[in-house]
Amino acid sequence: MSVVVNETDKTLQEVHPGKKLMENNCYVCHSPTASMEDRIGPPMVAIKKHYIIENTSKEEFIADMLNWIKNPNEDDAKMPGAVKKFGVMPNTPYPEETIKQIADYMFDYEIEQPEWFEDHFNEERGMGKGKGKQKGKGHGKGMQNKQGFTDTQDLTYEEKGLKYALGTKAVLGKNLMGTIQKKGTLAAVEFCNIKAYPLTDSMSVAYNTQIKRVSDKPRNPENQANFKELQHIEAFKKVIAANQEPKPILEETDSEVLFYYPITTNSMCLQCHGTPNKELDTEAYKTIKALYPKDMAIGYDVNEVRGIWRVNLNKE
Repeated sequence: MSVVVNETDKTLQEVHPGKKLMENNCYVCHSPTASMEDRIGPPMVAIKKHYIIENTSKEEFIADMLNWIKNPNEDDAKMPGAVKKFGVMPNTPYPEETIKQIADYMFDYEIEQPEWFEDHFNEERGMGKGKGKQKGKGHGKGMQNKQGFTDTQDLTYEEKGLKYALGTKAVLGKNLMGTIQKKGTLAAVEFCNIKAYPLTDSMSVAYNTQIKRVSDKPRNPENQANFKELQHIEAFKKVIAANQEPKPILEETDSEVLFYYPITTNSMCLQCHGTPNKELDTEAYKTIKALYPKDMAIGYDVNEVRGIWRVNLNKE
């Protein structure tokens, strides 16, 4: 039995503030497009299905989300299998209102889910593949799902650029969050210093293209945006500030297409890019200044443009 969603419901879903907050704050660990093997946390739809049962009210669900985010620990976990596989999520400084908005959205609307998820969920409950319909089911659509493609032959330059940028973001995010979970923020700063460039380069090799992150306020001077890239950053800032969905910028030359897409901040980013002695603690800031004497990448708030991805796509 299919779920009929009218145009009014679709519009309300798109403008609900919890949708963008969830994508910006949660998808770095709970992406709906990552494979079962290449992820650092369960997808958001799995959290919804484990926390919402037949008689769960919205108030109860929001309270459960608040309690867990404020104090994630193994004893209170409702997803012990996920904790065993991924570990307990690190403490994150999400504002209470942000958590409430995300939980409100999760409760009322369908959430993007990986292609493999429903069979996995049903097998866990002994239902067999393809059986059972659960609240919250829904296959995600939109550009972000292009990340899951393995064959790029039929993709447009825009789709291909998104795949490469978001794929690289996922690899960096997985390794960075894994470091935070196991060793804390200080180790994450050192990880970025040593591993971020090699990982980005390895993804460039894997995709057979050039991928780079640039910023108007770089931590590493090598990431300084050039004049044209600074213009694109300013354009993306205006789009994000207006709460609009950013669209990639494409520039074509005789031999290649240059793809640009914004890198935006979430609450987790502020542990390394927030305000010193506030979200960015003193010890972490000392380490950053020692590793990056010319650092400019601080003072950010959530949902701000931290920089952009640049992907060089060869013309075929």
